[in-house]
Amino acid sequence: MRILRLILLASLWAFSSLQLVTSHGDQPLSKIAIYKATINLHVSAYIKASPTTLGLKGQTTEWVTLEYATPNPSNDDWIGVFSPANFSSETCPSENSKEIPPLLCTAPIKYQYANYSNSDYKNTGAGSLKLQLINQRSDFSFALFSGGLLNPKLVAVSNKISFLNPNAPVYPRLAQGKTWNEMTVTWTSGYGIDVAEPFVEWGPKGGDWIRSPAGTLTFDRNSMCGAPARSVGWRDPGFIHTSFLKDLWPNSLYRYKLGHRLLNGTYVWSQTYQFRASPYPGQDSLQRVVIFGDMGKDEVDGSNEYNNFQRGSLNTTKQLIKDLKNIDIIFHIGDICYANGYISQWDQFTSQVEPITSTVPYMIASGNHERDWPGTGSFYGNLDSGGECGVLAETMFYVPAENRAKFWYLTDYGMFRFCIADTEHDWREGTEQYKFIENCLSTVDRQKQPWLIFLAHRVLGYSSNSYYAEEGSFEEPMGRESLQKLWQKHKVDIALYGHVHNYERTCPIYENICTREETNYYKGTLNGTIHVVAGGGGASLSDFTTLQTKWSLFKDYDHGFVKLTAFDHSNLLFEYKKSRDGNVYDSFRISRDYRDILACTKDSCPSTTLAS
Repeated sequence: MRILRLILLASLWAFSSLQLVTSHGDQPLSKIAIYKATINLHVSAYIKASPTTLGLKGQTTEWVTLEYATPNPSNDDWIGVFSPANFSSETCPSENSKEIPPLLCTAPIKYQYANYSNSDYKNTGAGSLKLQLINQRSDFSFALFSGGLLNPKLVAVSNKISFLNPNAPVYPRLAQGKTWNEMTVTWTSGYGIDVAEPFVEWGPKGGDWIRSPAGTLTFDRNSMCGAPARSVGWRDPGFIHTSFLKDLWPNSLYRYKLGHRLLNGTYVWSQTYQFRASPYPGQDSLQRVVIFGDMGKDEVDGSNEYNNFQRGSLNTTKQLIKDLKNIDIIFHIGDICYANGYISQWDQFTSQVEPITSTVPYMIASGNHERDWPGTGSFYGNLDSGGECGVLAETMFYVPAENRAKFWYLTDYGMFRFCIADTEHDWREGTEQYKFIENCLSTVDRQKQPWLIFLAHRVLGYSSNSYYAEEGSFEEPMGRESLQKLWQKHKVDIALYGHVHNYERTCPIYENICTREETNYYKGTLNGTIHVVAGGGGASLSDFTTLQTKWSLFKDYDHGFVKLTAFDHSNLLFEYKKSRDGNVYDSFRISRDYRDILACTKDSCPSTTLAS
């Protein structure tokens, strides 16, 4: 009884803290008026979870069945999922020696109503529920509340359950290294370097195995910049390992598995995965790229969790998995999982995308929901990261940046050169990032890599989103004013953005003027850059303005993603696909020769002389 009272009192503090971060949609936990909570234990109320041990066959995801009953049922009763299972006062750090530390240290991972799958629950007072759990390095417990969200009463707490090996290596994430023939593998485990040595065992399919060591990173609560990441959203991230697989043969198929050698000489292994090495820069072969932003995560069990507003996220994930054999590399350009300071959400996201990230390189960009926090050097001083201030994105995923705290980088993939900007740091002329962008665009050999693509999270180009239109800018302020001369000078083909949660495509454009009249087929010189908003990966959709512009060719208020297919050095296909069905709803082709890239257009060539 005393423990339950301590838990409930702590809930007053924990749940109220959930309201510190705002986002684009409803946050179910922020609606809980936990300050009105009381204990309403009853001898006949219970909640039981089974099975008690998960992952007996090595699974990292498994379904759990809850059975529960209460003598006074209501349609407002709900069940919260907690991990670690012990959320009593002994797990809470003290912020001040003169104050009693908070008693509930972690927010629930998610919740669901008790009548979700039991239409007669109100009459019988008994029900059952299936929830999906993933291996997150700790155990789980479940709490039954009555009284609804506005007047919650703690009714019962379940038994504890856990995975057979909570520390197992899980959720591999591939990414291109700093050279074309290097692939990196990043994964999460519960093994620190004082317990086990991490490595990747890998080799060409059908060939000998090679072992490459892995580096290990982690961080603690003090690395977070504010609440909730530093308070109720905190959850131990475990250990993040990265191994570098070098000297790969272009387009060759490789197999790999994650390993840990324990101090007693035994080994812990993951399952075996495979990937195809990247093509040599300039290599003439079929190359297929998928690009989107703002996907977030969602729950396949239908449960409500902190940021349950990315309803298209699962659809996008399913379509990518379905078409994975026809995808070579993916760019997720910011707003990765909308954890917003709730650290457990990163594990849930990496689990959701594991079938993708374990097979093809998954390159990310930094968005406002990863980086922004006041007084931390971000270009925008808002609270969007929930106190993460970039630490999670910079640690959970590898990118080939010189300094991952400055999240800009370039990567080459066959006939493509990608220049990835970090819109959460200053990009204006004279800044360090501006110099990087200029160098990235100017150093590509367009005879070998004709397709020059610029990627960024916020819309630095053109958008008909309602709030940009209200500002009168139709872009992120100071965006294209700072960069359009660079795009034009170096003849960027396509610039793609996230941040705005819809799809939109412009004509080839420079200084607000369309440079080509065609809409679906461009032969020869573009004379400008095509700007695309592809922020409909999964988060709640953004409205368009009713104002009409000449440069906007296609708009779609729906979830979707972009696919680029380079057939050779002269032919590129652009497709926009909806996440709901994977069908193409917008497309265009570019067909040209090298001399068309060399051709002078406005502000793209230096002055010439008649001197011989």
